[in-house]
Amino acid sequence: MLKQEAEDGQTTLADPNFRADVLNGLSLNPRAIPARWFYDRRGSELFEAITELPEYYPTRTETALLERISPELGALAAPDAAVVEFGSGSSTKTPILLRAIQPAAYVPIDISGDFLRQSARALSADFPGLPVYPVEADFLRPVPLPTEVASLPKLGFFPGSTIGNMQAFHAVDLLRAMRAWLGEGARLLIGMDRVKSPDVLVPAYDDAQGVTAAFNLNLLERINRELDGTIPVDAFRHRAIWNADAARIEMHLEAQRDLAFTVDGRAFHMTAGESIHTENSHKYGPNGARMLLRAGGWTPIREWTDPEEWFTLILCEAQTLRRAP
Repeated sequence: MLKQEAEDGQTTLADPNFRADVLNGLSLNPRAIPARWFYDRRGSELFEAITELPEYYPTRTETALLERISPELGALAAPDAAVVEFGSGSSTKTPILLRAIQPAAYVPIDISGDFLRQSARALSADFPGLPVYPVEADFLRPVPLPTEVASLPKLGFFPGSTIGNMQAFHAVDLLRAMRAWLGEGARLLIGMDRVKSPDVLVPAYDDAQGVTAAFNLNLLERINRELDGTIPVDAFRHRAIWNADAARIEMHLEAQRDLAFTVDGRAFHMTAGESIHTENSHKYGPNGARMLLRAGGWTPIREWTDPEEWFTLILCEAQTLRRAP
């Protein structure tokens, strides 16, 4: 199995799921690699830099919205709940929610272990009386929650419109899995980005400083480092396009010339202009958002949006599971 160099200098095994997704994705026509593999430590750091860019409206819009509705959230959340955050990253929005509802525990789940532990330590320092149980996991696969929160009511937290990175059928599957993991009586607070002008959308994913380009290209750097790749990174360029028919932003890595390279010893060829599709970011209207949530096992009970109606936060409750007669 391939090996990768950790930050402490120790050698660790490369993720076999990463290897499988990359080799399979580069073999597809058109080529595509799942966006979750953006988030090694460097990718996580670059994404946090993206959230601070002037063009990137989702983070500041959602943060301001959370601040505005926090008194309502405090009244709507179950007492002594455990907050379970999916894809917690740096947990920058989380303190707003924690201050509002004063939960009994906090469970951040993230695929980037180093980044997760760093964020969990910082949050523990800010909330010294709050038990924090970080879980390093890919939440697109089954996630066992810590036994310490098993008996507590759960409030899932899924901010940032991450749900938009998935095709609708995958998003429904994930929502159903969250419903199963969080259990009966659970609630879910989810962020969803809305359809708006491409003049706003495209710059948010193709900023003037090139941070999003570096984030996208870092995926190739990761492949080279962890999977013995020989991809000429400088031969690719970042592209972000608005696909109006699918109501989504697409990110691609486009080859600037004919290329030949290897990954894990397997040979690949690309022609100039051919691309690797690395991310989708679907945008939803109000009706589409509610339909998606209901299909995923959640009933929307409250909805909030910003004055420009660019972003929405929806509080849902778990639908009661039907038992076979």
